[in-house]
This record gives sequence, C-alpha cells and structure tokens, in this order.
Amino acid sequence: MEIRGKVRSFADIFGEDIESEPKQFISITELELSRLTPFPNHPFKLYQGDRLNDMVCSIKELGIILPIIVRPTGNNIFEILSGHNRVNAAKIAGLEKVPAIIKEELSNEEANLIVTETNLLQRSFSDLSHSERAVALVTHYNTIKHQGKRNDLIKEIEMLSKVHNLKAESSLPQVGTRSDKKVGEKYNLSKNTVARYIRLNELIPKLLNRVDSEEIAFIPAVTLSFVKKSEQQDIERILAENNLKVDMVKADILRSNTGTLTADKIYAILSGELGKKKKNNKLAPIKIKPKVISRFFTQEQKASEIEDIIEKALEQYFSSLPKHLDEKEDIE
Repeated sequence: MEIRGKVRSFADIFGEDIESEPKQFISITELELSRLTPFPNHPFKLYQGDRLNDMVCSIKELGIILPIIVRPTGNNIFEILSGHNRVNAAKIAGLEKVPAIIKEELSNEEANLIVTETNLLQRSFSDLSHSERAVALVTHYNTIKHQGKRNDLIKEIEMLSKVHNLKAESSLPQVGTRSDKKVGEKYNLSKNTVARYIRLNELIPKLLNRVDSEEIAFIPAVTLSFVKKSEQQDIERILAENNLKVDMVKADILRSNTGTLTADKIYAILSGELGKKKKNNKLAPIKIKPKVISRFFTQEQKASEIEDIIEKALEQYFSSLPKHLDEKEDIE
C-alpha cells in the first residue's frame, strides 16, 4: 500500500527550474520487513555499538525518515539496495513495515552503483574499511568504463538519499553526511592509491577480512592480490592453521612464485624457511701485501710458483703444531 500519496519531484523540492521538463513523481510504498532480502554479498558492514543504538533510538522516536531503495526479485520479495542499516535497526526497534522506493528494471551494474553510491553518500570515506573502499572504487571505475559516468543515475541516487521533510540535523543518526566531490578527487586519492584499492578486489574474502582487521598491511595485501585465487585459498588456510603472518618480503616471494605454489612451498615461505638468507661459510679472500711478497720472493718468480710455495709452507707449519691445538682445551 502507498503512503503519503505522491511525493513531488526532487527538482521541485530543491527549487530547481524544471518548467521545460515534465513533473516526475516518486512513489513511496510501505513494505513488510518479511518481504525484504539483503543485496547479495552486500559489501558494507552493518553498524554496531553506539552507531546502531543511535539509529534504533532515532527510529523509535521519528520512524524511518528516509525511505529505503529496493528492486523486485519475484515472488513478492524485494532486494535491498539502500537501507540495510535502517532495516536492521527497524527490526530491533520492533517495526513491521518500512517506507520504500521500488526501482524497476535495473541492471546488476546499476543496482551495484546504487548500493555503493548511497553508502558513500551516507558515510565518510575514511570511516570505510579497506574492503569497503575497494568495492566502492571498483564499482565507480567499472561504471565509468562500461557505461560512461552515468551522471543521470548518480544524480537521482543523490536526490533519493536526501531527506525532504525534516531538517538535516534530525536525520543524522539515520543518514550521515559526506562531500559531493567524486570518488578519487573528493577523497584526495592518488591514481596509484585508487589503482591499489581496485586491485584489492582480487583478494579472496577471508584474506580481505585480514586486511580489514589489520592482520595484513595494505601494500602487502595488494601484492598478494596478484597470486592465483586457488593459491590464495591455500595461503589463508595455512595462515589460519599455523597462526602465521604475512609481511612485504613474504608477499613479494609469494607473488613471484604464483602458479607454482604448493602447500609445502607456501608454508616454507610464510614460516620464513624459504627466502631466509643462508649463512656464507666461505672465508673471505685474503690479499698479501706487496711488501710481504717482495720480502720473500723475487720479481722473476711467477704467481703460480709463489702460490705453490706459500701452500707448502702453510702445510709444513700446521703439521708441526701439537695435535691438541685443534681441540677446545687450555694449554698450560
């Protein structure tokens, strides 16, 4: 069932001049929580602690201020594109229904864009984990690459994400704020940093979790992303079973050996056995000073002759030493 009737177009609400354009209406519908399902592999973590408690209190006092955004999946079920935290908090607050905007006929790429863009609208980029930043940046990258900048959809998302009937400060516990600059530029990220975050999406989820929990540092994690997925699975298993760590040196060795990594080899690298510098047991070469050579030899003697004489002299010297000198004993 629909509530609040028809909402005026956002251009009307924000005072934009749209005389040359037809009026657009956004239909807001109440949906039962039981009919909602999360976006598959939703990349953003749900709020916890004080942030979740604040949202629950806000919803109990004010209700859901900002409608969630969903798309139909069939069988009267709707997939959440924007509002996972609001739905979670609404369940805790005891609500049975939430206001929703239903988006029809979206491609998976467009749905992904809504998921990431609305999260970026509602959170500070610095608040996101490494894996969340990676997903957000790669989604924008793919959108620009495959569809153009899609400014039309992004602008609509921004409009849908603004509260139209309450002051902004009233909605802060439910929404949050961010700058309107584009990803990369707006967060002052270098091209290399953006490229690294995009590359981070090549890590398997369990290794990404280790990056988020700071068990693996960011740059070594990017290096690990170049290792084959099947080998990454082995790396994760060996890390978990043996409580081992990955540093930059180990990550470099793993990357340089990708395609040939066996479980034994991975263990050897992660444990430090492979790649450890071997001790050099060879004696350093010794040069005899020219004044010593000139003292015992003439200029006419060849180098080979001099070496032969020195070798024989050393043999005679060491053979004359008492045998117990090579044992670890004190001589009285």
